[in-house]
Amino acid sequence: MPSAKYTIEEFGSLYGLDYRIYFKDQNGSHISPWHDIPLFVDKSKKIYNMVIEIPRWTNAKMEMSTKESMTPIKQDVKNGEPRFVDNVFPFKGYIWNYGALPQTWEDPKHEHPATGACGDNDPIDVIEIGSKIHRRGDVISVKIVGVIALIDEGETDWKLVAIDVTDEKADQINEIKDVEKHFPGLLKATREWFRNYKIPTGKPANQFAFNGLFKDADFAH
Repeated sequence: MPSAKYTIEEFGSLYGLDYRIYFKDQNGSHISPWHDIPLFVDKSKKIYNMVIEIPRWTNAKMEMSTKESMTPIKQDVKNGEPRFVDNVFPFKGYIWNYGALPQTWEDPKHEHPATGACGDNDPIDVIEIGSKIHRRGDVISVKIVGVIALIDEGETDWKLVAIDVTDEKADQINEIKDVEKHFPGLLKATREWFRNYKIPTGKPANQFAFNGLFKDADFAH
């Protein structure tokens, strides 16, 4: 369930270069989803805010525009055109709700000792595996159950695995092993998706740290 603390305003045409999603707080003041939304909903329980950028089964590559004022969500642009990910059989678009943690950043000048590669200069990405299809701009409460380290064009690109705390299976999923138990095949599909999703554009398959193994919740935190 999205947080009632935040609302959004959409400007421009969906899938157009001018499309933007701006955020407001409860007082109606414009805020930055990256800088102003807290990282934690409840730090003691390790419950995080997640900003949804891309709903499950959609193809438009949306992201917080970290270089624009108020960091709205916009569609990524490649060669002057809005970017879409290709369908890679048997998948349709993104196979989870996709977004990022506010107030996080992967430092492009810091080589992570576990991966041997620097960060990608973006907020930390999250895949949300629950049953609901969230909307662009939703801010949801999630718990993190694991992580996989993608090496994307030589950069470390962490992908946190999380579940909406209001999901019907949230109480049953606390570790990465629980994902395989309750969503059999999803971790394998996730690894395949991240490995192959750029191949239709002529790029090579992505690589992973840790031989593509998912790390558990303790490592992710």
